Amino acid sequence: MKTYKIGIWMLLAIMSVVFITACEPEYTEPSSFAKPDATKVDFKYTMGATAFDVNFENTSSIDGIITWDLGNGTKVSGTKTATKYRLKGKYTITMTLLTKGGAVEVKKEFEQTETDFSMFTDPYYINLSGGVNMANGKTWVLDSLSKGHIGVGPSNPKGTGLEWWSADPLGKKGVFMYDDEITFNINEFVATLENHGVSYVKGYRTSDAAYSNPVERDGDWNVNFTPMPGNWSIEDKDGMRYLKLNCPKPLFPIFDVGAKDNMYEIVKLTENLLEIVCYSANEDWTLWHYYLIPKGYVKPKVSFDAAFAATANANEFEFSLTNVNIPSNLTISEVKWDFKDKTDAVILTDHTAKTAHTFIKKGTYNVSVTVTDNAGTVYTKELSVVVANNHPSYVPYIEDNMMMYNNFEDVFYKLSVDQAGGVAAYKMMSNPSKVDPNESQYCIEFTKVNVQWANVYMQLSKGYRFDLRTQSKFKMMVYGEAGTKVLLKLENTDLGGNAWQTGVELIYTIQQSNKWEEATYNFSGVANNGSADPKVTDVVADSRTNNGYYNVVRVMVNPGDGGATYKVLLDNLAGPVVQDLK
Repeated sequence: MKTYKIGIWMLLAIMSVVFITACEPEYTEPSSFAKPDATKVDFKYTMGATAFDVNFENTSSIDGIITWDLGNGTKVSGTKTATKYRLKGKYTITMTLLTKGGAVEVKKEFEQTETDFSMFTDPYYINLSGGVNMANGKTWVLDSLSKGHIGVGPSNPKGTGLEWWSADPLGKKGVFMYDDEITFNINEFVATLENHGVSYVKGYRTSDAAYSNPVERDGDWNVNFTPMPGNWSIEDKDGMRYLKLNCPKPLFPIFDVGAKDNMYEIVKLTENLLEIVCYSANEDWTLWHYYLIPKGYVKPKVSFDAAFAATANANEFEFSLTNVNIPSNLTISEVKWDFKDKTDAVILTDHTAKTAHTFIKKGTYNVSVTVTDNAGTVYTKELSVVVANNHPSYVPYIEDNMMMYNNFEDVFYKLSVDQAGGVAAYKMMSNPSKVDPNESQYCIEFTKVNVQWANVYMQLSKGYRFDLRTQSKFKMMVYGEAGTKVLLKLENTDLGGNAWQTGVELIYTIQQSNKWEEATYNFSGVANNGSADPKVTDVVADSRTNNGYYNVVRVMVNPGDGGATYKVLLDNLAGPVVQDLK
């Protein structure tokens, strides 16, 4: 099949002939390059199932590519074809046989003596054009507020045209497409495209001679283009109904994807909705999707209120939709509750279902509910929920017998840097993410470069030591790459340069990249490193180390790794109360 298609295009290049194709050409290589004998080129037509159906068949004794102009705006190719002549009148049918030697045309006239008045009562014709009661026709625009107003999916197996990509509401704003419109008039079946001089097209359509000055926008292209009126028809094929557009220039429903045979399968056609799909002639493995609505039409919308009520449980509230009104053509496909407290949103598919949520910290929460209907329209409302108290299970950042040593704003106990023979430094900076759990304005950035044990540390004033007996936890807010190790170590400076031998340490591993996390270091039950006396198995339980011993806090990033540059943001260093700490 691939070689066959290349052969066709090579043939067209040789002959410099352009024609419109509607189905896969049937071609047999001619035996010579001589111009076909016109006496051997002919076709016949026969009546079909009704007085308005006509079948056409090539009867030539010469092989070649057959194209048809059926006189009613339909142009197709193939040895056989069929069409409907619904209006009384005379139609000139032209069949062209094309070989390497040239082309021969045969023209015949068909006279339709009747008019198919059923068109004027057919719901498809009435819904599309407004029927005889709308003298100026009916104008359609893209349903830009619905998800999937344009989309694309696979053609084999055939999908909906939305599987690979589905445009969000106003997803193509700024590409000069949403003010375009197409009008269908049942009077002479005229179709008119209004594009204000600029159309939006696929890249492979920019080479059309009718287009000029292509400019890429959002993955596709704007082109300068002046449309001209064409004709439309509704055709039946293989149990489906199709909208057919015919015009010497491009004619398309707002967005030109190069529809195969200028045919659009009608998925749904009502008074206020035209849903169509088409195959792309250039990429016949794709299926394109459109939603259009009448110009000026305001779609019915889902309406609802949101409510909440406290339950008997501490800090628990029950949330629900109330006063829900759903138009007959819509359903609610999703309800999403976002409680704005760093917990995951709750998604429901049953809009009548209630959901309960427990808030851990006191405060005011602007809870949002997002409702999505089956047309892709999104509705959002907010509720202000006041939580008066912390939940009984809540553990505040600053716990009993704990104090803030440094929040880098109004509390700033002196920090120092031990470069450990390499390059390391810290600097104050603006908090890059001022949201819960760390809404402070400032923090510090600690960096080390190609050195194993560099650290930032805090040493208590002379005569002050940590009392671990009533509070054994130290805390910091940390921010960095997931997997980064942040060590916190306690030391006693009495050994001078060997103070590291007295140390007790714990490591926190950052869980999520570039989000503030609370790192807690609880030294209860932790042994020191045993390099110097006293060697203890639990620095909190042992009286030799739990009070009056440790006076330094050191923080390291990826300790022991000296092969790269590492950094971490730190904030809100806290731990056991130190009396009169200045």
